[in-house]
Amino acid sequence: MFKAAINAELLKDAVAALAVIVDEVRFKIKPEGISVKAVDPANVAMGIFELGSSAFDEYDADECEIGVDLNKITDLLGIADKNDTVQMELEEGNHKLLIDVGGLSYTLSLLDPSTIRAEPRVPQLELPAKVVLNGADLRRAVKAAEKISDHMLMGVSDDTFYMEAKGDTDQVRLEMGRDQLIDLKAGEACSLFSLDYLTDIVKPTNKVNEVTLSLGKDFPILIDFEIANGAGRISYLLAPRIESD
Repeated sequence: MFKAAINAELLKDAVAALAVIVDEVRFKIKPEGISVKAVDPANVAMGIFELGSSAFDEYDADECEIGVDLNKITDLLGIADKNDTVQMELEEGNHKLLIDVGGLSYTLSLLDPSTIRAEPRVPQLELPAKVVLNGADLRRAVKAAEKISDHMLMGVSDDTFYMEAKGDTDQVRLEMGRDQLIDLKAGEACSLFSLDYLTDIVKPTNKVNEVTLSLGKDFPILIDFEIANGAGRISYLLAPRIESD
């Protein structure tokens, strides 16, 4: 059993954050909330998503798992106003999700979870550097970098966090000292990342006041931030691009 109501804009943002990684997901539904762990087909990026029951206006659920096509949900939510409430109810035994939004009623066919890639194991990483900054600053640097190159260097040097992209003839670099950041834990960190992935991953951070980046030397980056006024959390793990000498 699953029955819930949630603000349309909040649900739209949550789905969009997941959709940058995969098209189809397994939603794990529990009485305390919903969670997803998914990895992209190339095994380069992982998304970890949690949305607690307190993010919903109404929430009543037994433990179950459903398969969802995120493109269908995205299209459906596209007609909703940001102040609309989305009502959802799992139709028992029929593998369908009943959705009411903006006066319209939908019956969404669900996917068989067994046909969707299994939940990945989240690696335990000891990343020495941690940077906390405003999401808009991160997005601005990534947008500037993609005009120059297809990859971006991110690292920490002494008390400075930097993001840098180099092209054949041009270069862009943003440095942020400790006084410009929300928080900084200095450590040896310098890794190169694909902007094809990074550009999509940072899109949801534009509305976020605090984004935490955990970094190492030629290690994956962990990008972590809260959603739904702290009732939810999204984390991305992005593998580095290792260049041969």
